[in-house]
Amino acid sequence: MTEPTLRLGVDTGGTYTDAVLLDSDGGVVSAAKALTSHHELTIGIREAIDQLPAETLSQISLVSLSTTLATNAVVEGRGTPVCLLLAGYNARQVDKAKLEHIVRGGHCALVPGGHDAGGSEREPLDLEQARRVVTEQREKVAAFGISGLFGVRNPEHELKLRELVRSLTGKPVTCGHELASQLDAPRRALTVAFNASLIPYIDELIRAIKLILKERTIHAPLMMVKGDGSLISADTALARPVETILSGPAASVMGAAQLQPHQNAIIADMGGTTTDIAIVTDGKPIISAKATVIGDWRPMVDAVRVFSLGLGGDSEVRFQGGVGLAIGPRRVVPMSLLVHRYPEVLTTLERRVDAAVSPRSNRFAVALFAETSQRRSFSQEESAAWERLQNGPLDVEQLSNEDRALTRALARLVRDGIAIYSGFTPTDAAHVLGKASHWSTRAAELTAIVWARQMRQVYGWGKFEENDPKGPSSAVEEHMVRTICAALVSACLATDPGETHHGERERTARLFSEWISGNSAVDGGLFSLKLDDSRSLVAVGAPAELYYPDVAQKFNVPLSIPDHSSVANAVGAVASSVIQRAQVTVTQPVQGIFRVFASDGPIDFDQLEKALVKAGSLASALAESRARNAGAGEIRIEIERELDSVDDPDSASVVFFEGRVKATATGRPGLVPDAFAETLPGDSSVVKSRADRPPQAD
Repeated sequence: MTEPTLRLGVDTGGTYTDAVLLDSDGGVVSAAKALTSHHELTIGIREAIDQLPAETLSQISLVSLSTTLATNAVVEGRGTPVCLLLAGYNARQVDKAKLEHIVRGGHCALVPGGHDAGGSEREPLDLEQARRVVTEQREKVAAFGISGLFGVRNPEHELKLRELVRSLTGKPVTCGHELASQLDAPRRALTVAFNASLIPYIDELIRAIKLILKERTIHAPLMMVKGDGSLISADTALARPVETILSGPAASVMGAAQLQPHQNAIIADMGGTTTDIAIVTDGKPIISAKATVIGDWRPMVDAVRVFSLGLGGDSEVRFQGGVGLAIGPRRVVPMSLLVHRYPEVLTTLERRVDAAVSPRSNRFAVALFAETSQRRSFSQEESAAWERLQNGPLDVEQLSNEDRALTRALARLVRDGIAIYSGFTPTDAAHVLGKASHWSTRAAELTAIVWARQMRQVYGWGKFEENDPKGPSSAVEEHMVRTICAALVSACLATDPGETHHGERERTARLFSEWISGNSAVDGGLFSLKLDDSRSLVAVGAPAELYYPDVAQKFNVPLSIPDHSSVANAVGAVASSVIQRAQVTVTQPVQGIFRVFASDGPIDFDQLEKALVKAGSLASALAESRARNAGAGEIRIEIERELDSVDDPDSASVVFFEGRVKATATGRPGLVPDAFAETLPGDSSVVKSRADRPPQAD
């Protein structure tokens, strides 16, 4: 029997599901695309895989997934309801992290407890109060999240709360110390909330792919891409879905690097919902837990430093006061796609093209996904709206005239990410301009005409000719190019989002991009602005060819759109190894005592080197355990020390404040032939030193 030699990558995005087969050299053997079916993911995945040559499926030795579903949910403000138990937190920290928004209609509960910076109990944990909260919330939420003050220094209270939740519910539960090792309690709680809210999305995706692999008798390990571009087993991804928040963008970076290697590049991936931009320097993207930006949020996860914003082919083209034309961040169903899927809608569009317009023009509603706890909490009107959505799109204009209460209930379902509206999008504009033809061009033309009239008559904006779809479509295309230019500059400025206010960076980016793309010599040549012309712009994603040639021309940089760029995410899904990291912190709470913060509590030593060695041993064991659980076979460990200390000139000695010992475990996915292995680095130990003392606040 021939030994399996192919890898299958699957990417489930907001619009398309892609499947690609790679050979042992990383070459593309076959690629396929199908529309993502949000109401039942198996449909789109099955259609994509079934387009691949049937005789090759028995040769698959590894299956790996990437997805933008989690990223899209965060950018669009969607997620399932979560109960967040916060031991030792206060209301100010909840407000700082905007946790009430993250729990998606769930509940934030402040529970007495928590520890101090030294890992000592600050206040006894009130388990009885926690029990009352869990009992009250267990039928109302999809998952629980737990974060304790200084839980990364001593997870005792988090572990007790997790045991309580497990004893009272069958719901998924996540602890903060399992996801992040850094201080910053509000961001850690935010990360926990994200993780819990995304579990149902990843669960549905993994169940769908497992079912299809079983149907096709594909017996191969199932992996998933993390936000740092590495792989984890599907089971690990289900326990820690927050690590897949940037799975799709990371896979696009890895895929672009595989399809078109560049030492120095700006990689931009445009999909249906988001544009994701990463900077590659000296052949490597930057991995960071500080600079991860998803919409307006900064979760505490190691990820490829990606600038992700709600701008894609399916972004809503809308009116924005003070600006005029705006695109995104909300995703809608392009009207060309809606009619492609539901041809009967075209009759309604043709009948309405000359009718009076309103804010509801071009608006139909389509079902997405509702988790059990969400359906259980539906009002009577929401249940009725959900039932009607199961039969196909609902005409919001007509519904608003017939049943206002049902219309309001439908709007709530859309706001909660359970349903989605249709609208005018850049994809529709591309159909009108003859640059796309895969869906209904006639629907796109009618939509553009109605949208232009809506802008004039409802919002008082725009001077387009009557019944001309090309005028508004050209305006959308031009605005997309300008917005992409500003996004690229903003991504270059966002080296550390914590240092620059979001609004300031956006204003600066727009100004800089106008100077660069318009007249780079400012004030008669007093100074000039330009992008580094030695750095290529690599564009991937289905809409890339529509906009990036103009972007590259305006910025005067070389452009590369590699072959198979439209399935770059699926290529990237199988282009990496398993990588897991762990960190153990060492402090000096009093002179001569060096404290190691182990997973089961602090350990004290009388010598720094002994403490660092112990920390290294703990970090290595934890990283190796995580790598094996994530699906790695042979594992290599790298140890790195970061020490915060200063020289004491009076005693000619070094004063130690804090150290972090980091272990990185790298390995090939288990059961994958050696032909797929990448060269793995050997063991090493690096000592770094910084003169700044970190604050001991959580």
